[in-house]
Amino acid sequence: MDNTPNEIGFALAKVSTEQFAIIEDAYTNDGNISLGTNIRFGCDADNKMIAVFALFTFQCNEKAFLIIEAGCHFNVREDAWEKMLDTENNSLTAPHGFMQHMTVLTIGTTRGVLHAKTENTPFNQFVLPTINVSEIIQQDSIFKF
Repeated sequence: MDNTPNEIGFALAKVSTEQFAIIEDAYTNDGNISLGTNIRFGCDADNKMIAVFALFTFQCNEKAFLIIEAGCHFNVREDAWEKMLDTENNSLTAPHGFMQHMTVLTIGTTRGVLHAKTENTPFNQFVLPTINVSEIIQQDSIFKF
């Protein structure tokens, strides 16, 4: 299957906020700030959906003070789903280019959720940086059912 995302028909079906927390006591203005990132995937065979979840943890002096995780749930067009489906092994193989594209959309969505949740607070200064998803996702994703 072609690895380009445009060859796989899909649509954003749902956005979810999985986690959000501000831990004010863990933050100090002069602390050392770091950012942890975690990307995970899910697949729903019954509904022909793939979900991407992006978790970001802002830390101050190694203590979490701002946590955001959002998910984007994508419907995959039936013809594309069938091309990725391996009925013999009861699995779905999603090309890495497609997974990269959906991850970029999910990170951007998470960035917007973070802004909306922290707007008019001192924590609105913390934004998600741009992330080179091609360095993170370099292989096709295989979902076993």
